[in-house]
Amino acid sequence: MASNESLADENGGQARRKAVMAVLAHSATADIAARLGTIALPMHEDLRQPENGLVMVRGRVGGDGAPFNLGEATVSRAAVRLSTGEVGFGYTLGRDREKAKLIALCDAMVQSAELAVAVEAEVVAPLRTAMIERRSRKVAEAAATRVDFYTLVRGEG
Repeated sequence: MASNESLADENGGQARRKAVMAVLAHSATADIAARLGTIALPMHEDLRQPENGLVMVRGRVGGDGAPFNLGEATVSRAAVRLSTGEVGFGYTLGRDREKAKLIALCDAMVQSAELAVAVEAEVVAPLRTAMIERRSRKVAEAAATRVDFYTLVRGEG
């Protein structure tokens, strides 16, 4: 039986991986490749060559109704194993096989004790900053087009 401390550490590792995957999924392939070029990449092998496929997208009426099949979406996926044994998986919407492989490589490197700090500092943190700036810019552009409507309350009846 696992101790509470090891479960907390495992959940923290999963949360860290989830946060890294969110940043990488919203970043451009060229940006990820450029950031990875600044660090020494470890020896690795492809467990699953990057490939394209389809996934079923499900929806719910009103957000909480019965699920239904909305349609299909194209995805790319890859799996990589580092020479030290860490396995990383990469999935991305669309047909960008290179991005799926880069995401898988980053996922494996984030799990490595000696590479995680470098990947966070050199790859993920700058991409996260750029992602936040893009979102802030979009919010500001949308706010500039906002129209506030008001109504006058009539005093009669």
